[in-house]
Formats: sequence, structure tokens, C-alpha cells
Amino acid sequence: MSHILISAAHKSSGKTTITIGLCAALAARNRVVQPFKKGPDYIDPLWLTQAANRPCYNLDFYTMNLAEIKNSVAHYSQNVDITIIEGNKGLYDGMDLDGSNSNAALAHLLEAPVFLVLDTRGVTRGIAPLILGYQEFDKNIYIAGIILNQVGGERHESKLRAAIEYYTDIPLIGAVRRDSHLIIDERHLGLMPSNEDKQAQTKINRIAEIVAEQVDIEQLFNIATEAKTVLVGSTYYQYQSQKKEKVKIGIIRDAAFGFYYHNDLEALQEAGADLIFIDALHDSRLPAVDALFIGGGFPEEKMESLSQNDSLKGEIRDAIERAMPVYAECGGLVYLSRQLTWREKTCKMVGALPFDTVMEKRPQGRGYVKCRETGHGLWPLLNSKGQPTEFYAHEFHYSKAINLPSQLTYAYKVLRGQGLDGKNDGIVYKNTLASYVHLRDVENNRWTQRFINFVRQKCLK
Repeated sequence: MSHILISAAHKSSGKTTITIGLCAALAARNRVVQPFKKGPDYIDPLWLTQAANRPCYNLDFYTMNLAEIKNSVAHYSQNVDITIIEGNKGLYDGMDLDGSNSNAALAHLLEAPVFLVLDTRGVTRGIAPLILGYQEFDKNIYIAGIILNQVGGERHESKLRAAIEYYTDIPLIGAVRRDSHLIIDERHLGLMPSNEDKQAQTKINRIAEIVAEQVDIEQLFNIATEAKTVLVGSTYYQYQSQKKEKVKIGIIRDAAFGFYYHNDLEALQEAGADLIFIDALHDSRLPAVDALFIGGGFPEEKMESLSQNDSLKGEIRDAIERAMPVYAECGGLVYLSRQLTWREKTCKMVGALPFDTVMEKRPQGRGYVKCRETGHGLWPLLNSKGQPTEFYAHEFHYSKAINLPSQLTYAYKVLRGQGLDGKNDGIVYKNTLASYVHLRDVENNRWTQRFINFVRQKCLK
């Protein structure tokens, strides 16, 4: 199996743009490309999915165990020409001092050659000691190639090349010049999601052209073929296709709500769900569904359009009052609140949950979370013995819930992170569960099966 990991010396080095370009350029050459993204991230995978024409999956040391990570890569990389894993942050950055959850740790686990993307602004000869330091810091990591980014011009490139070739033994396989076509608009959580950008495919095509012109794609591909194959272990989790009657799950997915993990949607289907996608901006009616899943996104960017769609909001509110099962995360929670305030403007939301939301200038919750089930959630506890169980997840939100009633039922006790109020998350109302926590369907928490079983219990009696 040909696979590589794209990393950088630090954040904002342009590794996502380079990875998008590599995926799209290889796909344009009729290579089957399987993208992965390290860490909890929705936005980069949206771009990588579109660039590779193949779903991007997430790899995360916090929510997944080591065998699960290896097995995921092996499983989704079957019958592909190359697997490209985009790291997060710098090569050696991470939560722990020992680097156990760093990009380097992932490269070591998967025995993946590393291509280091280096931002060269303000650097010439100094590029050499930087590379040597990264090479020397962990000799178990194979830095297979360097891709220079933000190169100022021909003279700048010649100085960088001379320093790398004279002082190091790592091949320079690309030098990407500064170019406005490589810029993707950013927002507070990273790049603008591709589902909001009508020109996304045009941008991807142009990025691919630039990267193909300035990076030796074939050399990169040949190095990738030298990587050792990652084999599916005996512990790989196989979803058991349900022979029971199917349930229809409405998924609100549009320019406002696009934060869904591909493997979670697949797991819902394997658990017995038919997925019906709904556009909250344009669909005026709620289709015939048994339950709703409203993921995260940027509802504040589309809050006027969401607010003006009174017919759909009313039908969702009525469905919740009739006790339809609904699961909402982050942006979905905001959508179900009474109103959203942002930039001194307030718009009415669905109004099914008894609180308001407001967008702040600083993050209100960002990073990994650890929660304990209270036993008051909608579906059965993770522990079959009925004991409260802890699980790992993540949150990304600049919004916060305000005017919360004192008497609310919560599904989770927050042990690490912010949640709704620093202590609790997962508001339960009738058959609706709404939280800031983003769940992942992983070995530690097969939430999709429990959700579908709950829906089947409520709707197919």
C-alpha cells in the first residue's frame, strides 16, 4: 500500500493547500487517492474529499486506539493507488511532552514516509538547520522529502535549493511560489468549508495545476510505493448490517450545516438507516422521516436565511413536540434554540429548546472533551451493566447558550472541556438530545447503533 504523511514545521504553513493540490493532481492523472486527516476536523476533510473524489476519514489518537487507527487506514486504503494523510499542527507538536499523539507518532505507527511542507517566508540558508534539526530530533521518522511553500521567486528558490542540497541529504521535491490562487478564505475555525464556497471546485482545479507544475508528483508517488503495507488486524471492527426494518434518518446538510464524519454516516447506514438529506436553507417541508440528525457548521453565516424559512422551522418544532427522535450537535443545537445573536443582530431559530444562543469573539469551547454519561440520555448507557461510562469527544464553538432554565436534564457530565456551562452538556427534551459535544462513532463509543436502536424502538412499535 502506497502511503505518505504530509506535515509541517508549524501551523499555517500551507500543508492543507498543498495536500489538496496533491490529491487533486494525482486524481487528475487517474490515480485512486484515499485521503485522511489527523485529528478532529470537519473542514479540511470537506476540501480533501472534493479534491480526491473520495471520502476523507479522520485519524485521532484521543478518540481511537492504536489498532483502530491502523485498521482504519488499511480498510479504507484497499484497492487505491496512494493514501495521503494530512497531519495537524507541526510534525512534533501534540498534547503530551513525549509526542505520543503527534504527527510523528502517527507516521511511526503507520511506517509512513513524511513530506515536510516548509513556509519559506523570510528564510534562505536557515532552511538547512531547520531540516537537519527535524531529521535529528527523532531518527525513527523517515522524512522522505521537502516541499517548500510561499517561495518568493526564482532567486529565493535558488538560494533555498542550494542550502538544502549542500547541507542535507533529503530530496527537495517541490518549491511552490506565492500565489493568490492558493489562498482559501479562512474563518475562526480554519478554512472556509467547501460546502459554502460555490467556487470550490474551480479553486481546487487551479491549486492542482499549480502544485503539479511546481512539485515532482511522480517522485512523490514513487517514494510512497516504498512504504510498508498497513495490514488489517484481527481486531478490525466490522459493522453488522441490520436485517431489521430500515428507519429513515433526515440529515440536515447544506451550506450552514456540513460537519459530519463520513464513517459516522456510513455507520448509521450499516446500523439500518436510510439517509435522507435536507436543505434547511431551501427546503420548505420536512420529508417523511423517523428521526433527525443535525450536525455542526456555521449557522451564524446563514442565520437570516435559516430564520426566514418559517415553514421548515415550524415542522421541525412540531416534530420535536410530537417526540420525534432528534440528535443535534453544536450548530444543530444553535439551530434548535429560540434565537441566535451575532454582530448585534438577532434572528429567530427553530425555538424547540428553551434557551438563546449568542456568538462571541473568542472560543467558548475548543478542543478535546471527556464526558461521563449521567444515565438521563435518550439511548442506553455504553456500559451494558447500567453503570455511567466515560467517553472521549471534541468541541469547537464560538457560540454559547444563554438564558438557560435552572431545571434541565443533561445526558453528560463534562469532565474535561466546556460543554454548555463548564459542567454539563447534552440537553434532553422529550426525544431530542442537543449538545456542543461532537461524537465520533469509534470503538469507545458506537453511538450510531444506539441511536438507530432508539429510533427503531420509538418509531417502529
